[in-house]
Amino acid sequence: MLVLLPPSEGKTAPRHGAPLDLAALSGARRLSAHRRRVLTALARASRRTDALDVLGVGASLAPEVARNMRLKTEPTAPAHDVYTGVLFGAAGLADLPDDAARARSERCVRVVSALWGAVTPADLIPAYRLSMGTDLPGVGPLARSWREPLARELDPLATDRLVVDCRSAAYAAAWAPSGGPGHVSVTVLREEAGRRTVVSHWAKHTRGLLTRHLVTRHGEDPATPAALLDAAGEMVGSMLLDAELVPGRRAGTHELRLVVG
Repeated sequence: MLVLLPPSEGKTAPRHGAPLDLAALSGARRLSAHRRRVLTALARASRRTDALDVLGVGASLAPEVARNMRLKTEPTAPAHDVYTGVLFGAAGLADLPDDAARARSERCVRVVSALWGAVTPADLIPAYRLSMGTDLPGVGPLARSWREPLARELDPLATDRLVVDCRSAAYAAAWAPSGGPGHVSVTVLREEAGRRTVVSHWAKHTRGLLTRHLVTRHGEDPATPAALLDAAGEMVGSMLLDAELVPGRRAGTHELRLVVG
């Protein structure tokens, strides 16, 4: 099982911690060169007079853009503490119940990032401001720029693992598995008066709940789409109204639909 998460838009800046060490991040051998390239381009773009426009943010986020210029010396903390927001609050990866769950989280969960490519929940990173939809001067559209490095890093992991994809569209554009046991995207529907509709806010929350359930449940990691449906079915009656699996648009893909009330 390989659970892919998007980063949170908002991030909690560590107050204390060691400075960034790219060589210590997971996937350093395959990802460090591009991480360094994006990091340098981001610092340069953040110094520009039109930095807010380049990065697609409003004036209220100017302090976060200014922090981008200091990322090599800013304090770091585990990614599960830096990434905050609805999904990560529900996943609770910083507060797992035992060593087995923590080991499974490190083995199975990757956060796909515009700056780092992909990190584990325990990787030490600073807070930053950059989204995957950015066309970063000196690098270009970030999703496109990450495809080759992420393929080198994630393709081997997905060879014999079911990919459980909780990413948003912008981050999903950076990498898609080319083989393996299957690729299941997670969609959340809300049921009201017998009608089911796609939701956004509750989608993040529910994907976070699914992530926590997958890393804390007893038993083997789901290895097939059907096994993932069975695991999600364990949440029905408490956190979900229903769960169903439908074929995806591409061969070898499926969609796991989680229904909330």
